[in-house]
Amino acid sequence: MFYGLSKFLKSLLPKQLFYRGLLIVALPIIILQITISIVFFDSLWIKTNVGMTRALVGEIKTFIDSYNREGADQNFVENIFEEHLEINVVYFQNKEFSDPMNEKWYSPIDRSLRRELKSKNLEYWFDTSKFKGTVNLKIKNENDYFEFFIPRDRLTSASVRIFALWITFPAILIVAIAIIFLKNQTRPIKKLAEASKKFGRGENIEEFVPSGASEIRQAGYEFENMRKRILRHLNQRSEMLSGISHDLRTPLTRMKLQLALIKDKNLIDRFSNDIDEMEKMLNEYLQFSSESNKEQSEEFEFNELIQIIIKKFDNDIIKFNRGDKFLFNGRKLSIQRCLTNIIENATKFSNKIEINFQKLKNNILIYIEDNGPGIPIHERENVLKPFYKIDKSRSEKSSSIGLGLSISSDIIRSHGGKIEFGDSNFGGLKVIISLPF
Repeated sequence: MFYGLSKFLKSLLPKQLFYRGLLIVALPIIILQITISIVFFDSLWIKTNVGMTRALVGEIKTFIDSYNREGADQNFVENIFEEHLEINVVYFQNKEFSDPMNEKWYSPIDRSLRRELKSKNLEYWFDTSKFKGTVNLKIKNENDYFEFFIPRDRLTSASVRIFALWITFPAILIVAIAIIFLKNQTRPIKKLAEASKKFGRGENIEEFVPSGASEIRQAGYEFENMRKRILRHLNQRSEMLSGISHDLRTPLTRMKLQLALIKDKNLIDRFSNDIDEMEKMLNEYLQFSSESNKEQSEEFEFNELIQIIIKKFDNDIIKFNRGDKFLFNGRKLSIQRCLTNIIENATKFSNKIEINFQKLKNNILIYIEDNGPGIPIHERENVLKPFYKIDKSRSEKSSSIGLGLSISSDIIRSHGGKIEFGDSNFGGLKVIISLPF
């Protein structure tokens, strides 16, 4: 039960750190404001209004009783009432008020006035909104009635507006300061996340300068140190591979020259094939390890790239279902090589290939399906390893050295995506490439 409740509350809470921090700051202020407002209105403003209304109704009742007293000087009573209580009175003889009264149940002033008038058993009619600063009140007196024009401040305290201003303005000021402060605190985190995203996708970034709180700075320094170590490792690997390339090419060249001295043609052909395969393996491995580190990211249209690749094959067995126009930022040549490797593998083992492109909310999906022999489920993870071959007969048929899918997987992963395999609708293999954007 508590787990379900906790999960429900988590689903309601904002996901971003900025809005969570703002909620932590703003929620107590809002609760405090509501509490103070309730206490103020209940214990001070409403009770004050009730007391003022009760006193006013008492004065009106006193005026009516004095006015109706036998032998009373009615003009004197009316003048005294208007002079000292600042209430204008108009007396209508042999008339009755029949105006419909607008019942405002939401107004505290109306409720208090209605309650007090009923407690004095008076027949009344009033309107608190007809005049800006005056309340219009009519009281029945036998066959006649009195009409009172009462200053509004005799019924309610004007301090409520000042109170509302003073309680609202500081709260808005505090929340505004909190927004500025939280934005300054979350900006370094966003910069760190953006730098990590670019570096993870293989893009070149300038030296990251940490900022913000000490914990965020510490994370930024550690990221920068990690980035430099990785770049140093990649440079060392490239230099090492360059050295290996130079050292291996020399003996391979000598072996080719020595083959020219051998008279047995069958032996020459066999050794030549082995040497050619060694050179091809060496070139592929060097390209697999170092090519992607040199290319810069650029923006390109994905549909056009796929069409360029298909035109190079010039093969009618490839069908492309063009999707919506979409601009993607990445290493264009690397992605082109990845797709070329996969499509080339499909052309070697099948005679029907279909390519579909789909744009989702946060990523794009490329489906490449064929009607070839496919890849067994237990081998689908292994084929992404360098130099791995499913069976010898298939590799001999395609003259493969087992690096095509490994290079493709490395390119896609360097862009933050992944390659998966499934069963094609045509009975062969279905390659699913997912790339974030």
